[in-house]
Parts: sequence; structure tokens; C-alpha cells
Amino acid sequence: MKINFVQTIIAIAVSALIAYGLYHFHNGVNQMLLSIGSFVFLSVTLALSIGVNFEQSRTTTNIRVVSGIFFGLALASNLVFSIFKFSTPSYVITNGILLLIFVLIVYSINKAKQ
Repeated sequence: MKINFVQTIIAIAVSALIAYGLYHFHNGVNQMLLSIGSFVFLSVTLALSIGVNFEQSRTTTNIRVVSGIFFGLALASNLVFSIFKFSTPSYVITNGILLLIFVLIVYSINKAKQ
């Protein structure tokens, strides 16, 4: 696994800007939870999507596709949570399960080494 620092920093900056936008778009009690949770989820998926290369090109391609899909899913999920009022447990459980499924898929793809 090789990390391209410039692309990773750009991915983190884009994720921070999206999280900042979601923070200001939501006017509920859970603004900070929404912004931190969206930043973590979006930065992990976007960094793996554009900022990391793996040993085999097939592995890199598969992980980038999965990361892009989960980035879109995370963005949609956080937009829905920013529009509606939500409870803390529902947000943590929903995004936690999605993030753990993402990590499991990426780990499985990397372990298969294809």
C-alpha cells in the first residue's frame, strides 16, 4: 500500500468542506455529531478512493470502486440526516454499520490480492 500524500490531503480537505457545509445546513441539536461523523466517514472513503495505491492494479481498481460507492452512500446518508431531525443512536448505528461494512469489504479485497 502506497499513500500519495498530496491526493490524500486534498481528499481530507474536500471531506472537511463537505462536513462544514453539512454542519451549517443542519440546525438541530446534533450539529457537531453530524459534522464529525460525516468528516470521518467521507475522509476515509475519499482518501482510499483517490489517495492510496495498492500493490496490484486490480486491487487498487476494486478498492477505488468500492470506496466511490461508499463515498456516495455516505454523502447521501449524511444529507438525509442533515435534512431531518435524528437521534444520536440512530446516526451512530447507521453510519457505524456502513463504515464497518466498508472496512470489511476493503480488507477482504486487499487480503484476496487480486
